[in-house]
Amino acid sequence: MEQTDIRRARPDDIPAIVAMLADDPLGAQRESPDDLAPYVAAFERLAADPNQHLVVAALEGRVIGTLHLTIIPGLSRKGATRALIEAVRVHADQRGSGLGSALIRWAVERSRELDCTLVQLTSDKTRTDAHRFYERLGFTASHEGFKLNL
Repeated sequence: MEQTDIRRARPDDIPAIVAMLADDPLGAQRESPDDLAPYVAAFERLAADPNQHLVVAALEGRVIGTLHLTIIPGLSRKGATRALIEAVRVHADQRGSGLGSALIRWAVERSRELDCTLVQLTSDKTRTDAHRFYERLGFTASHEGFKLNL
């Protein structure tokens, strides 16, 4: 894999991030790349919260990957701080390049730097390829997740 720059996302990265979020069967149903206003508002909330780390991977200035890392302080596990990885996406023409692994390694290392004791993530049950990918990186499918749409 060529050298990529993993950095905090900037407002001008929003269209590329949203395009990657929408570029799969699940994302195509829930994302709206033609209406960036809600994403801009969400970006502003994320940028104002020090526990949110929305990053992009850029190659020669082009955004080719993204990941959202949330740091969650808590009381359980003797006051442990957890890290939650979400919205991992790699541009279609970069899949298989090792970029997804590099993004996850970045998130795990950043979690260690922030004194997290656990890194967790969820993945839709239909994303079996993603499940194998996370297991190869050392994650275990240890819990059943639940959601309630509001």
